[in-house]
Amino acid sequence: MIVRRETRKIHVGGVPIGGGSPIAVQSMTNTDTRDIEATVTQIERLQDAGCEIVRVAVLNQDAATAIRSIRDKIAIPLIADIHFDHRLAVAAMENGAQGIRINPGNLGGPEKLARVVAAAKNHKVPIRVGVNSGSIEKDLLKEFGYPCAEKPDALIESAMRNVRLLEEQGFEEIKISIKSSDTLTAISGYQQLSKLTDYPLHLGVTEAGGLIAGTVKSSVALGILLYQGIGDTFRISLTRDPVEEIRVCFELLRSLKIRERGPELISCPTCGRTQIDLFSIAEEVERYVQTMTKQIKVAVMGCVVNGPGEAKEADIGLAGGNGVGIIFKKGVLYKKVKEEDLLETFLAELKKIEGL
Repeated sequence: MIVRRETRKIHVGGVPIGGGSPIAVQSMTNTDTRDIEATVTQIERLQDAGCEIVRVAVLNQDAATAIRSIRDKIAIPLIADIHFDHRLAVAAMENGAQGIRINPGNLGGPEKLARVVAAAKNHKVPIRVGVNSGSIEKDLLKEFGYPCAEKPDALIESAMRNVRLLEEQGFEEIKISIKSSDTLTAISGYQQLSKLTDYPLHLGVTEAGGLIAGTVKSSVALGILLYQGIGDTFRISLTRDPVEEIRVCFELLRSLKIRERGPELISCPTCGRTQIDLFSIAEEVERYVQTMTKQIKVAVMGCVVNGPGEAKEADIGLAGGNGVGIIFKKGVLYKKVKEEDLLETFLAELKKIEGL
């Protein structure tokens, strides 16, 4: 049984973070934030996949201004990602950002940070102190060395130093992240940080890679931490369509029995008995079930003879071969169709289940 670490509760828009709240799933757009239509379209796709908080890059004043129009068109809280320029942080909040991600130490000194904190207090916006291995202060690197699994001290002290800067301004609506591209450093760093503070933690492995490498690295690090009860929000960072990140997030949560959203998809790895294009069919079914909310088990099997028996625990499944396709429920034949009609018929059955 997973016992969650006790943390303070903050809110990003209407989403509670920490304090026993459900672990929130985040992602970040890869569109130009100034392109309002493209950014909203991507966020809507993320919403449909289950994303609960979204972050956008704010590179200049036009991007900060665009936040107002974007927020008016989306249904989930929006976080502005700011680097170096305190004016952009203030402008983003004035235009409706419901959270900001900054590194307080690189905003230009106490006076500029004070303006950001004043705006955060005024607009009731929490701040994520976001530190990664590439942004650590030179004096900390000199003192502790580059962070590694055996000694992530520089990463941790950088985060806590920046947290103290906010606390000195009387601000405590804080979330912390310390990201590394190294899996073991991320694990060790978050484990140690969790013992030093009760602020909620945002988990992530930065620059994790593409679909395969990124999924494996992130799932190993975050899976271990989540199993240990560490983490209040998280993002799976992939060099892919960000919608893929959300799919991996929920599969990770499902595998740990922390949260479930929509169907669980099981599919056979194929073998010499497979006589249909199972890869394509499985991909289409997987894409569709990501839009569903009913918590059912869906099976995609390659063999008409063994498939239903191997997936008899599935609420609904398909199998095919030799020109024939079958749809089964709990291992029992439900419907037989032509092989070329199998996918379309199966998706129609899934829509019925979803009530569409």
